Amino acid sequence: MTEITNLGVTETLEGLNKKEFSSEEVTKEYLEIIKNEKDLNAYIHYNAEKSLSLAKLSDERRAKNKALPLEGLPIAVKDIFCVEGERTSACSKILENFIPSYESTVTSKLWQAGGVYIGKTSMDEFAMGSSNETSYFGSVINPWSKSEEKLVPGGSSGGSASAVAARLAPIALGTDTGGSIRQPASFCGTVGIKPTYGRCSRWGIIAFASSLDQAGPLTRSVADSALILQNMAGFDNLDSTSVNIKVPNFLDSCSKSIKGMKIGIPKEYKINELSPEVEKIWDEGIKWIQDAGAEIIDVKLPHTKYALPTYYIVAPAEASANLARYDGVKYGFRKEDTQGLEEMYSQTRAEGFGKEVKRRILIGTYVLSAGYYDAYYLRAQKVRTKIVEDFNSAFSNCDAILTPTAPSGAFKIGEKNIDPITMYMNDIFTVPASLAGLPAMSIPAGLDSNRCPLGLQLIGKGFDEETLFSIGTIIEKSANFKSI
Repeated sequence: MTEITNLGVTETLEGLNKKEFSSEEVTKEYLEIIKNEKDLNAYIHYNAEKSLSLAKLSDERRAKNKALPLEGLPIAVKDIFCVEGERTSACSKILENFIPSYESTVTSKLWQAGGVYIGKTSMDEFAMGSSNETSYFGSVINPWSKSEEKLVPGGSSGGSASAVAARLAPIALGTDTGGSIRQPASFCGTVGIKPTYGRCSRWGIIAFASSLDQAGPLTRSVADSALILQNMAGFDNLDSTSVNIKVPNFLDSCSKSIKGMKIGIPKEYKINELSPEVEKIWDEGIKWIQDAGAEIIDVKLPHTKYALPTYYIVAPAEASANLARYDGVKYGFRKEDTQGLEEMYSQTRAEGFGKEVKRRILIGTYVLSAGYYDAYYLRAQKVRTKIVEDFNSAFSNCDAILTPTAPSGAFKIGEKNIDPITMYMNDIFTVPASLAGLPAMSIPAGLDSNRCPLGLQLIGKGFDEETLFSIGTIIEKSANFKSI
């Protein structure tokens, strides 16, 4: 670890602007650490030649006084974002050698803002998982692990969270479908925000569940997340779900008072599976917010208990449709030496997809099939509407909602693999906001008895990320969380 890699986003940019170091020097530092890092498996691919070339161009712009907002900042990218000319596999064998000829809108915005591509981070295969154990390239390790026990970093953006926590990147991109930014942020002690659905373009992101997927940053501070989101958000004609709404100055929100705000506490999140340590941190978070002048009120979200089963009908249904394109015909892995088209399809998909992906495709196909569509998928969509109505009702009385991010801290690798339902329970607090399309952020707030991070989650009104950044900054300052 070096002095440069200890710096966050805003600090790195400040040093670059003051010419304390060059982008090329910063990029070389990170590439050297990534090259020598053997324990975490956070990165699956990097291109030193490309990164250094971009860094040199960045230094040239700065020398000409043409510096851009993120000029020279190294950015790690979850392997679900298409980066032109760089292998993009969604950590699946079926896309192991896919190299896109186009760039995702989100990454394109960041490069246009002066960011420097530093490499691809690992993830659960096709973003399906809560522990980063389903990656075709092996499990990612949580950098908070002790030598005698290896902990999961959370999923599916576990590689991104691990990289940021371990100082292998100042910022990493993630995607969140049911908690895939927030839960790993909680497990690894980083800040992670899922913006409002439609705030960031989904174009060029390999699809999992199209009505849920949303891009967001993982960083080491609330202010860093605000700055990155400001530069990656915005309307995009290429994405029909992108919303044409002005992107505010999120960074300014970090210095605004929360005095007089009303923060809701939902009793439905006080479940039996909630760790006493997490509940204690939640209580402390409530006190921090009260001390800052906000009012705490009780809110009701009565359909919360149906959110998880609803999600695990809707998301697999959309996944079964989205993943139908991976059949070995046009691109990706193809099983050779098969007899006929049908056998080629079935064997390609059987060998190309991992167990969890196949499980979700089967569930999704089942709930969409004739005779079961009304009983499962249609009913789940009706429940989803009820969940949205719950949040609308709650937000008529409060400005934001405070909950834990996950029911516990990070668990051991392999500990929850036997029973899928036990693994799915990790998403119990993050899924409701995803179903409602609301912005939600995880902020590191303390440590459990194993000296591992615990996060608090803020849920906001649609397109009101500003309030989350204001409250998140208060929690961050009050918690005074010490990263690795």
